[in-house]
Amino acid sequence: MKKVLEGVRVLDLTQYLSGPQATLLLAGLGAEVIRIDNPAARDPVAESPPFVGPEGVSMQRRTDKDIGIFYLKRARNKKAITLNLKSRKGKDLFCRLSEDADVLVENFSVGVTERLGIDYSSLSRRNRSLIYCSVTGYGSTGPDAGLKGYDSVAQAASGLMNLTGFPDGPPMKAGSALADSVGGVFGFGGIMAALYHRERSGEGQHVDISMVDCLFSLVFDEPLDCYEQLGLPPRMGNRIMRLSPFNSYPTEDGWIVIATGTTAQWHTVLRAIERKDLIDDARYKEMSDRLIHNDEVDALITEWTKARKTAEAVDYLREAGVICGPVRTIEDIKASRHMQARGMLPTLQHPLIGDIPGLHAHGFPIHFSKTPGGYDRPAPLSGQHNKEIYCGLLGLSPDELVDLKNEGVI
Repeated sequence: MKKVLEGVRVLDLTQYLSGPQATLLLAGLGAEVIRIDNPAARDPVAESPPFVGPEGVSMQRRTDKDIGIFYLKRARNKKAITLNLKSRKGKDLFCRLSEDADVLVENFSVGVTERLGIDYSSLSRRNRSLIYCSVTGYGSTGPDAGLKGYDSVAQAASGLMNLTGFPDGPPMKAGSALADSVGGVFGFGGIMAALYHRERSGEGQHVDISMVDCLFSLVFDEPLDCYEQLGLPPRMGNRIMRLSPFNSYPTEDGWIVIATGTTAQWHTVLRAIERKDLIDDARYKEMSDRLIHNDEVDALITEWTKARKTAEAVDYLREAGVICGPVRTIEDIKASRHMQARGMLPTLQHPLIGDIPGLHAHGFPIHFSKTPGGYDRPAPLSGQHNKEIYCGLLGLSPDELVDLKNEGVI
C-alpha cells in the first residue's frame, strides 16, 4: 500500500525542532522531504551532543562518524542536499526547485526569507500552487513578530510556564520542548489542510504558525482569567483545579496518578481503598465539597497508596474500576508491551553504521486502517542526495555539479 503523501514534494529549510517536527510527520506519511543545508556548515543539531557512533553514546564526538542523536531522530525518511542560498546561483537553483515543489517549510526569523528573496510572495509568483509554511516563535504578524525565541521563551509567553509547578514554587517549563513540538504538529496540520484546499481550488497559500499561539490555544482551555476571582493559585502541581481527587500519589517504590471526573468515580475510589464509610460524608458528597476539602481527600488516598508498591496498587485499582496509572520512567516505557505492540519504540538507525542496539526513536503516532505511515530510512548525511536532486530533478550534468561544488554553491 502507498503512503498518503507519496508524490508530494517538500522543500525543508528548517532547523532545530519546530520545523523539523512538521516535516518529520510529512515524511512519515510518504512525502519526499528534501532538507536543504548550508554547504559551509552542517546542521547544528547534527553537531550537538549527545552523539552516537561506532563507539556508542557520548557527550563529545569520538569519531568522524558520530552524529547528534536528535538529528538522527528528526531527519528520518528525509533526503538532504546542500545549497548556498546567499549566492546568486544558489538562489536560482532554489527557485527552480520551488517550481516543482508542493510544499515549502521554513522556520527562519521573520524577515530572513524576504532578504534572501525566497519569501512566499516571491515564490508564489513562480508556483501559484505552492504551500508555504512558516513556523516562528510569535508568528509573521503583530508587534512581536520580529522577536526571536526558543521553546522555553514560548512556554513563558503562552502562560504555560506560569501554570507549571507547585503553588509555593517558581514557574517551571514543561519537561519536554512542548512549544517546539506543538508548533510543529500545528504546522503539519496546517499543511495538510492547505493541501486539501489546493485539491479543490488549485491554489497554494501561506500557512503562518506561531509557537506561542499554538501553545496558548491549548493552555487557555483552562479558565485562567477566572483563577484570581475563584481564589485559586496559578500553579497547582499535578492537580486539576476543578476535579477532586485528581493528583499523583506516592507508593512504596514510585508514584501513581488517580483521576476522577464524577461523584460515581469518587465512590469507586472509596470502595477500592476500603473507605466506603465516607460515601455519604457531607464533606465529600459533591465535587464542589471535595474541592473545598481536597487536602483531606488527597491524604485519604495517600495513606492507602504509600503502603503498597506501584504495580500492586495499579493492578488492584484498575481491577476495581478506578482510572489510574503509574508514573513511568523511560525504562518502564521501553519495557512496555503495549508501546512495543503500537510500534512506538523502533530501533534508531544511523546512516553509516545501521541499527544502534539499545537506542530507540519514537514511532509514527498516527495509525490508519488503509494506508501505512512510519519511518524506514535513517537520517541522511549532509548533501547525500545532491546528485539525485540536481541531476535527476533539475537535469544538471555531473560536470556542472562539480563546478557548483568548487564554487561553494552546493
